[in-house]
Amino acid sequence: MTFPGRFVDQLIAEKLDRVSLSFLVDDLEIRRGGVAANIAFGLGVLGLRPLLIGAVGADFGPYRDWLTRHGVDCAGVRESTRYHTARFVCTTDTDGNQIASFYPGAMSEDAEITLAPFADRSEGVDLMLIGASDPEAMRSHTAECLSMGVPFAADPSQQLPRLEGPDVRSLVTGAQYLFCNEYEEALIERKAGWTSPEVLAQVGVRVTTLGPAGVRIERAGEPALFVGPVAEVHKADPTGTGDAFRAGFLAAVGWGLSLERAAQLGNLVAVSALETIGPQEYELKPAQVAGRIAETYGDDAAADIAAHYF
Repeated sequence: MTFPGRFVDQLIAEKLDRVSLSFLVDDLEIRRGGVAANIAFGLGVLGLRPLLIGAVGADFGPYRDWLTRHGVDCAGVRESTRYHTARFVCTTDTDGNQIASFYPGAMSEDAEITLAPFADRSEGVDLMLIGASDPEAMRSHTAECLSMGVPFAADPSQQLPRLEGPDVRSLVTGAQYLFCNEYEEALIERKAGWTSPEVLAQVGVRVTTLGPAGVRIERAGEPALFVGPVAEVHKADPTGTGDAFRAGFLAAVGWGLSLERAAQLGNLVAVSALETIGPQEYELKPAQVAGRIAETYGDDAAADIAAHYF
């Protein structure tokens, strides 16, 4: 929602202990989101068949239909009988300040979901991404992956401020991929009590997004790989760009492409989300994907990715 004024003008300093405000907003936009759904959407748009796992409320029906139409397998989605689907409600003023609330709702039941039934399916599991969710669910799902020998990617992101050192160490150790941005990278090291090389010793690949500078990919004992960004045409909405990057990166990994190609496709999907209002409103037309990849990274990169996406 957008308030056509300034929050600060409505606040009275000597009455802040008894705030009672209601803002008449000009518009209301309801957008689909959630990190797991955003990543699954991107993978589906790229032609893969991702399995979404998580808890939702009885209000999830229209969202399920949307995801299914875009190639997402929702067989792993559990419907709560007690809670609504998690949601984020935010009001922004003309200064860009925000007042927001996050309702976890059914997400609090994520820990009740076990992964074994999905790992035992005939098609198996290539990689399990464990993203920001209920902390207990993140811990239990990581432990399950380790016990079953299922490769997993660690992506604690928004939950890092809430996690303590032992939790951070347990969520990272043994991950085939660790996704983070620069701030999260530093937070992981500080909370875990590890140096950067010590983190790399615990994971297969660390993928650190650098915003407008692109991405850095690191493996223990090897030089870091830097992949520059795809130039943006315009900036519309940064929400969900990190999730879009992960979708592109993991799609390329699923196709068996190199880490460099994975980062290049990730950057392309991320900028596509950046140029669109809403984290699941972008389109990835094959000709456009090939053209922008070729323009940024060369014809060989475009040909490698086109061989799988077209």
